[in-house]
Amino acid sequence: MKKYDLLTPEGTRDLLFDESVARRTVEDKLQRLFKSYGYSEVITPGLEFYDVFMLKSRYFSQESMYKLSDGKGRLMVIRPDSTMPIARLSATRLKDEIFPLKLFYNQNIFRINPKDSGRDDEITQSGVELIGGDPKKADLEILNLATEALTSLETGDFRFEIGDSALFKILISRVTSDEEETEAIREYIENKNIPELKTILEKYGDSDDVKALYSLPKLFGGIEIYDRALELFKDKETLEVLRDIKQAYDYLCYLGFEDKVTLDLGLVNKANYYTGLLFRGYIEGYGMPVLSGGRYDALMGDFGSTYTATGFAVNVNAVARVLLKNNTADLIKPAEVLVYSDSDAAAQGFAYCRELVSKGICAENAIQNTFEEALDYGQKKGIGKIAKVNSAGKVEEIKIL
Repeated sequence: MKKYDLLTPEGTRDLLFDESVARRTVEDKLQRLFKSYGYSEVITPGLEFYDVFMLKSRYFSQESMYKLSDGKGRLMVIRPDSTMPIARLSATRLKDEIFPLKLFYNQNIFRINPKDSGRDDEITQSGVELIGGDPKKADLEILNLATEALTSLETGDFRFEIGDSALFKILISRVTSDEEETEAIREYIENKNIPELKTILEKYGDSDDVKALYSLPKLFGGIEIYDRALELFKDKETLEVLRDIKQAYDYLCYLGFEDKVTLDLGLVNKANYYTGLLFRGYIEGYGMPVLSGGRYDALMGDFGSTYTATGFAVNVNAVARVLLKNNTADLIKPAEVLVYSDSDAAAQGFAYCRELVSKGICAENAIQNTFEEALDYGQKKGIGKIAKVNSAGKVEEIKIL
């Protein structure tokens, strides 16, 4: 007996009608925006070699990836991320292009999430990657594009968080080199789980670096956070990171987003290829980030490239859901005209339908046996009028609604 022939896999879902329109609407808006700033589209394979994601640094756990083998028995994964394949692409096929490279994409990623997490395993992402160029200017361009993206989506109010992954990496490198401990500390900081963070850090004493790590999840708010951080971080390395964060904050304020920007020094993304500026975007009506990105210079080096890089991705699925929730009217509009023809006038009916479509009128062919059935169908679908075509090509238009 078949058990799963009528079901979709956990973490996936069918998109129907308005849901499909909402998703395409989001994709189209972002694509227009990215093109308008000089970005060119790339599409990477849905299947990648496992080795692409298992570099010197383990950016993704093997448990989080869907795996299979190819015809030669080599281990493959279904694309769990778009940034790493584009980094591979930039270091190989695009290495002789003119840099900086400004690339955008719109494609699905697949990750295995805990079944009670409320997250999709299949996510449509639209995003950009900026490879090369001056790092400071590139960061500012990507920040500008990210805020433009959130504005263009027109889903209501949004907020923006900025931090820097370098702060955590500097501090943790002075405290422990244990990968499991590092990941646990990162997760507690990310989730602002202060009791567990305190417990795990107690074993490392009370050095300034341990105290600073413990303070990270609490350093969240407005510009006053920067002043508090200056009291905690006094060495040259961490002060330089703080200055970068302040520069990014000032830039966003200059663009007019002061009331939407939050400093979060405990912002530590799980995809730990990030090496510098980090940011996230939230929209009203969705509790998790719909946009995330940052600088990932070390990842380019893993693929043999000397270029720096930064970028971000938008969770199209999430934005589309909010768009649907906020929209009171149906996104799919019914045809303007329903074209009905008797069985001996099918060719004339199709010809008239084509004529209407060529004029920019949305027309639908009636596939019903009788005029009465077609009329009933048109009323239920909310179509404004029906055009009755006879074998001589004569058309009679009748209002339905």
